[in-house]
Amino acid sequence: MGTVGLCCRLLGACTATVNDRIESYVVRPQDTLYSIAWRHDLDYRDLARWNKIGADFRISVGQVLLLGPSRRAPGRPMAARPPRPQNLPRPQNPALPQSLPRPQSPALPQSPALPQSPANPTVPQAAGEGARWVWPTDREGAPRSVPGGGLLLYGRLGQDVRAAGAGRVVYSGSGLRGYGNLIIIKHADSLLSAYAHNRDILVQDGQNLAAGQLIAHMGQSEQQLPVLYFEVRQNGKPIDPLPLLPK
Repeated sequence: MGTVGLCCRLLGACTATVNDRIESYVVRPQDTLYSIAWRHDLDYRDLARWNKIGADFRISVGQVLLLGPSRRAPGRPMAARPPRPQNLPRPQNPALPQSLPRPQSPALPQSPALPQSPANPTVPQAAGEGARWVWPTDREGAPRSVPGGGLLLYGRLGQDVRAAGAGRVVYSGSGLRGYGNLIIIKHADSLLSAYAHNRDILVQDGQNLAAGQLIAHMGQSEQQLPVLYFEVRQNGKPIDPLPLLPK
């Protein structure tokens, strides 16, 4: 199922490169800040901060969003420096006295080696303290991990898809290529989950959900197999969902 993993990382056609090698994205219909951040493997909070978007995270069609930090707004040219007057001589650096040695920079102490960060972050506190997570659907056979994060859960066409944890719907639609009908749920400021390849969607943006609540019915992958693609992201990066789910 490598195709699924690759498709889930494809960028939209509206991505371009601007000055300072920072990519930008033009908002399209049905986009939300969350879906754009998901498409580009970003934390939605960073995306909002880089583009000075308010706490409501509201964006508009045609708006140009920077996909990285920059010192100036997208589309705003850098101010040209005024020309140097021609009749003024350039200042010259005074020569150092020959009798005084040039100062030498002190040698920096060697920093101890830092431990490497784990490949997957630990279970988020917001999900571990009193939170109850459930499997997002009944599964036939063991779940299959997708390179880069996420699980493939095979089942029967049309079977129930449930919210894995309590949260709020921040995206529902089919605007992200490679995901089909997709639902994204926000569980905490740093924790999101996604449910892809649904046959239909039974919830709407802004809806509050309980853990285990019905949100969709299972659809088919590009290989015409009944499957749910389930992914959890913390701070915009995929993490292993298994520690959050019942054994």
